[in-house]
Amino acid sequence: MNRSEITIREMMPEEYPLLEDFLYEAIFIPEGVQPPPKDIIKEEALQVYIRDFGKLQDDRCLAAVCGDKIVGAVWVRIMNDYGHIDDDTPSFAISLYKEYRNMGTGTELMREMLGLLRKSGYKKASLAVQKANYAVRMYKKVGFEIVGENDEEYIMVCSL
Repeated sequence: MNRSEITIREMMPEEYPLLEDFLYEAIFIPEGVQPPPKDIIKEEALQVYIRDFGKLQDDRCLAAVCGDKIVGAVWVRIMNDYGHIDDDTPSFAISLYKEYRNMGTGTELMREMLGLLRKSGYKKASLAVQKANYAVRMYKKVGFEIVGENDEEYIMVCSL
């Protein structure tokens, strides 16, 4: 498996139920820590990322596809989530199935979504990420900067 076998396209509305899987995959689990039960995504703090996705004006989603399987997704919406900075700035969520990570696909998904947001007239995008998450480097590489933090997380913003 290599990056050239993966294409990126808009996710179709009938594929949005897959965001439940990707939301679970997006949960950062430090080395040696037991993963939470799958139903953790039913918690309100996480449902904000996917509930009624596609019905809000600012909802956007791109899929990474290998063959006929969606292997990753990046989605944004304006929501009051961990990375919320204001009501004009979409917040990011991104994840890939484990076996498709560390091939540059996440970086490409981020760049594509940032380009889509730029073309749509947004001025910036935000996200929250746990400090120990290896993805912090990737977010910095695509243009995100740390604008705030608490004990566990960074709040990051990318100017478009």
